[in-house]
This record gives sequence, C-alpha cells and structure tokens, in this order.
Amino acid sequence: MSPVCAGSADSMNSNVYDVTRWQEGNAHEDIGAVINSIIAHIKQRQNCAEHGLDRSEGKPGAVIYIPPGDYHLKTQILVDISYLRIEGSGHGFISSSIRFNTEKSALEQYQDIWPGGSRILVDLNVTPEQYRTQGPEAGAAILVKRAGMPRISSVEFSGFCIDGLHFTEMDGKIDENSYLNGKTGIYIGCANDSFCFRDMGFIYLEHGLTICKADALSVDNNFIAECGSCVELRKCGQASRIANNLMGAGYNGHTIYAENHGGLLVTGNNVFPRGRSSVHFKNVSRSTITSNRLHSFYSGMVILSGKCCENLIGSNHLLRDPEPWEPMKGYNNNIEDDYGLIHIEGNNNTVTGNHISSSIGPDKLIFCECSCREDQAPVMIRIAEGHGNYVASNHIVATDPDAGKKHDDTAREASECFATQVEAMTSITNLKDLEKCVDVLIDETAGMNSVIYSSRKSKTIDNGRDNMLVTMPG
Repeated sequence: MSPVCAGSADSMNSNVYDVTRWQEGNAHEDIGAVINSIIAHIKQRQNCAEHGLDRSEGKPGAVIYIPPGDYHLKTQILVDISYLRIEGSGHGFISSSIRFNTEKSALEQYQDIWPGGSRILVDLNVTPEQYRTQGPEAGAAILVKRAGMPRISSVEFSGFCIDGLHFTEMDGKIDENSYLNGKTGIYIGCANDSFCFRDMGFIYLEHGLTICKADALSVDNNFIAECGSCVELRKCGQASRIANNLMGAGYNGHTIYAENHGGLLVTGNNVFPRGRSSVHFKNVSRSTITSNRLHSFYSGMVILSGKCCENLIGSNHLLRDPEPWEPMKGYNNNIEDDYGLIHIEGNNNTVTGNHISSSIGPDKLIFCECSCREDQAPVMIRIAEGHGNYVASNHIVATDPDAGKKHDDTAREASECFATQVEAMTSITNLKDLEKCVDVLIDETAGMNSVIYSSRKSKTIDNGRDNMLVTMPG
C-alpha cells in the first residue's frame, strides 16, 4: 500500500516522501540524487536551532517510499539522520546466477528476466584503487555515517531490492561467477543503535550488508543471496539479532560473519550452500547460534576463531554435500576437509544437540594436493585450541552417496539448477557409511575439554591433554 506522500516542498506538514513525486531530479534515472535531496529537506525542516523547535520534543523523522519499479543509482545515498525509514513494496528477488548460466536459446523462453519489486540498480563504478584504499564503503549504494553524539539511531530499511547487476573481475573482465564487483548494498560506517533491516532483497553485490559498531540491531526476514558476502558485523557490537533470513554467499565470502561481538543471537536462518562459511564468529563471546538450517558444499561451515568464549551452538541442522550444478563445480573455498565442519578456537563454548549430515564421496573431498598422507579423512567437529569446551549429544551421520552406484557424468543444463539441487538433497538411496571419517578431533593445543556421546570411539582423535571423552561404541 502506497502511503500519502509529499511531492514537493509545499507539503510542509508531511513527513512521508514518494521518490517518484519529489520536486528535484528523476528517481528512475538516479534515485541516489533524489533521496539525498529529500534527506536534505528533512534535515532543514527538523532543525531545532534554525526553526526554534522545542528541544523538549523529539524530531519525528520521516519515511521515504520507493514504489515498485526500476531505479538506477548513480549517486551514493548518504544517510546521516536518525528516525528514517526507507521502504518499498517488494524485495523482488529472482536468481541472476541461474540466468547468467543459462543458454541464450533457453533464456529467450523466460517469463521473468531481472529482479523486480521496488528495485535499485547499482550503477556505481568502483575502481580497484578505490576499493583498495576505501574498502566496501566506496561502492556502497547506501552509506550510513555520522560523526558526533549521540549515535545515529532507529534507521530502518524494508521491502526493496538492491541489485549489483553484474559480477566482474576488478580489472574489468566480466565473470558472472566471480562474486566480485566492488559493490555493497548498505554500509553502516559509524556507531549505531536500534537499526532494522526487514523484508529486503540483496543480489549480485560483493558485500550485501556490512554494519560496523552495531547495538540492538535487527536483521530479520530478508532474502540475501548470490552476494560475495551476505551479512558482516564489523569492528564490534552487542545485543543484536540475525533471524529468519534466507541467504547464501559466494565461495570467497561469508554468509554470516561477526567480530568482537557480545550477546549476538543467530537463529532460524536458512543458509544456502556455496558460502565460504555459513556462520563465522571471530572474538565473539556469550552469543548463540541456534535452530538454524545450514547447508554447504565445503568444510568450515561454523567457525569460532580467535578468542571465542562462552558461546552456544545448539539444535542446528548442518548438511555438507558436493556441488551438484555443473557451472559451479570448478569453484571451492580452499578449506581442507580436516578443518572441521564445526571448527572451535576458544574457551568454554558449548556445542550440543546438533544434527550433522555429511554426504560426500572420498573423491570429492578437498585436501592439499601436496599432501600424501594416507590417513587423510574429513573431520566433523574439531577443537583446534582452547579449554573448557563442552561437546555433547550431537548426532553425526557421515555417508558416501556414491558407494556401489554407477556414476552418471551427464551434465544437466544450467536451467535445471533447481531440480539438480533438490535431487541431491533428497536422495537417500545407495548411502553407505563413510569409511574414513573423524567425528571429533582435538588438537595438541586444546586441553580440559569434554566430549560426551558425540562420537564413536574408533572415529575420535584426542591429541590434547586432560580431555574427558565419553564415546559411543561401534
């Protein structure tokens, strides 16, 4: 439903703006310039000092509405006011990866080609030098940044799509499967409080959503896929939530990444494969990863790195299987299979009640080509370092789906990506126990950890010191 919108400066009593009715610029040609003009108008109207407004009352803020349609963005949007909501009427996601890997003759039969809804087309050109010196901020469609006190607060984004259009190598070479283009959907570059992202769509961006210094952040019910990285919480933060999202990153990026955070809740997310990691915490404490469905084509699905302490990883379903889609079989995250599907560094973390399914044949595992070790085996849970970690009551199912089955090397058409992946996930015939598999591996630098009813005795390796093991027979 379209709100009642201010179309010009004459609508002085309205705090709701429609980008298609604004007096300056053309939103379809450059929505960035239009929204910046609207924000300047909001700031001028709600300036207490200039207009003598009563400082005992709060600024109301405003809503900027983006109706369904395509809007090119040639000017970066700068948000530097609190209490602003930018909203559309649909995230409009459709797979660009499938389209770019489909034969032209088949593509001519498609009824839908590009993403739709309220769609921002990011036309920013980011040079390798800009990206090297400025980072993801340089190519951000929307940059939120403000100096001074208090922190910028209560900015919301809802119901529109940010489309990076194409991937490319940074030297200008087009490669639609590279996950590289220097473009970012939304970059929050300053301390912030109570920001919300809901019902958004992010696609074909090197960085979907990057947020620095978040406090009480909500990232809920968004569709973030076919991006180099999906959600990145940088620098530090606390008391935030990433919940109920559908998302999947590229093989060289993160689906969910957080560093130096406390009190972070990651729950109810459905994470698609191909991300370098599904969830990666670095120096995160007293946070929770629970009730997520995580799927990956590579090892290193859930990573606790650095000094991660007192985190809970519980009641998640992890599935690792091989890439089934022909156009993407040549890519991986370059993490070897003995790294662990769950990799733990830190103290007093709890890993309990998870179901871990690994269904991949030995010939599809990733190990260093220079290694000739005969004991190479995939690792499900690895405690790489730390003490006091508690691993209990996890169910590990490691199978070889190709054992005793004739290989079908016939490549499916790119347009059959959906059927290929569904078939790979739902196939439960010809499954045999994977002979070489390590349920739990404890490294030499780890001590005084507890592993209870999470591994079989013959598939447990304890190289540490003073660890307590209660294994299952057989």
